[in-house]
Amino acid sequence: MSSATPYPVAARELLRNSLLDAAVQLLERRPWGRVTMGDIAATAGVSRQTLYKEFGSRNAFVQALVLREVDRFIDPVARSIAEHVDDPRAAVSAALGVFLMAAASHPLIRTVVAGDGTDELLRLFTTQGSPVLNRAVARLAGILLDGWPQVARGDAELFAECMVRLAVSLAALPDSPTGMTADSIASLFAPYIEQILGLAAPSTT
Repeated sequence: MSSATPYPVAARELLRNSLLDAAVQLLERRPWGRVTMGDIAATAGVSRQTLYKEFGSRNAFVQALVLREVDRFIDPVARSIAEHVDDPRAAVSAALGVFLMAAASHPLIRTVVAGDGTDELLRLFTTQGSPVLNRAVARLAGILLDGWPQVARGDAELFAECMVRLAVSLAALPDSPTGMTADSIASLFAPYIEQILGLAAPSTT
């Protein structure tokens, strides 16, 4: 039997999520550059001081927001892979497809694509993107290893990093390149997928 979450921990988690949810709500209505910390606090129903006490700075808040949304993007990806664990190529196609569909409508991604989020958001996907990339790669590699435990960790991590970088690049483009779909990308990676899963046909030479 799992123990109950202590009240202070649960209360803090609720506060953090309320503030992060408030930021997403505001992003749906205005550019990030016009969203102030006071706006976020007011939308969440707390004081500006409470917001700063919890996150410390605007930069720390932005990073927490992006990292949480990364986790929320990864959750449906995990379900897609689990549903197609017997067909690795279909699993990759479904996972990438669900990610791109969610990214296309997410206010955070739309803000980055539109270029109206100031450098705060863009930096977290480019020059200061290591925490975001590392979180996404670690989670995706873990999902791959859960579905296909025979895969070597190094292979899972390499594949996860390639997929995350490609997915982020595609999500950040206003229009995807012609012919580059989730199915076509899965087909492109199919030989590597089969190799790391030990499904490649034996050589006849």
